[in-house]
Amino acid sequence: DPSYHGQILVLTYPLIGNYGVPSDEEFDENKLIKNFESNNKIWISGLIVGELCDTPSHWRLKYKLSEWMEKHGIAGISGIDTRALTKNIRENGTVLGKIIQQPSGPFIGLEFNDQNARNLVAEVSTKKVVTYNVKGSPRICAVDCGLKLNQIRCFLKRGARVDVVPWDHVLNPKDFDGLFLSNGPGDPVMCHKTVKNIEQVLNAPNTKPIFGICLGHQLLSTAAGCKTYKMKYGNRGHNLPALHHGTNRCFMTSQNHGFAVDVETLGDNWEPLFTNLNDNSNEGVIHK
Repeated sequence: DPSYHGQILVLTYPLIGNYGVPSDEEFDENKLIKNFESNNKIWISGLIVGELCDTPSHWRLKYKLSEWMEKHGIAGISGIDTRALTKNIRENGTVLGKIIQQPSGPFIGLEFNDQNARNLVAEVSTKKVVTYNVKGSPRICAVDCGLKLNQIRCFLKRGARVDVVPWDHVLNPKDFDGLFLSNGPGDPVMCHKTVKNIEQVLNAPNTKPIFGICLGHQLLSTAAGCKTYKMKYGNRGHNLPALHHGTNRCFMTSQNHGFAVDVETLGDNWEPLFTNLNDNSNEGVIHK
């Protein structure tokens, strides 16, 4: 998932890599790699696990987890008390870190730089326009801020044409029937160009439906005049309860975001759509 770009990922499950990694040489009819969310790319900077399984078993297995990571040049470390590390992050907030081989200090020349000060979206976004299902309808413009391949698949299964465009692509409402703003890594304030392009679509006379997910939702909210903020440690994982306003239904959701929209800055024409019931952070907005 490109949303993890620039991050070291900690997995709390005690044994990781049980079923290994499938082939990365299988593609579908749209030339999208099967079984993965990115075309032949691991986006995390490093992986921390408690115990690594050395004898994975699965009928589609091609690589051990360690072999797959080595192929892509990604560092990993095992034998770590990931539960204790997670509790520390929960109590003290997200921390900067590195995986190094040196067993003890002093650690000379190790500089820690905040990854959110980089434009991570520009680093993961496509560099050119890519079209899928040219004769499909409706026509969806998907702004790639860190797009997952399954999002493209979901549109294609419904017969849509999908034009995947770079993060800073100028958006002309005449060129699409609907606008999709993808997920992605980093701080939404770094994407000034994307926000400005969304503002132009919002202010256009011929209104088109817009749907943003994760970072895309934050960028849409910013274009609508909202403020965003960095969360202490973010909402990450499965089975997170989110309340749908209007129906009062609770949905169990999968989330992965370290920034959130400040609903106190919502304009008069916008209202909250979903709220996280664990910390009351906003999980979606909708135009009235």
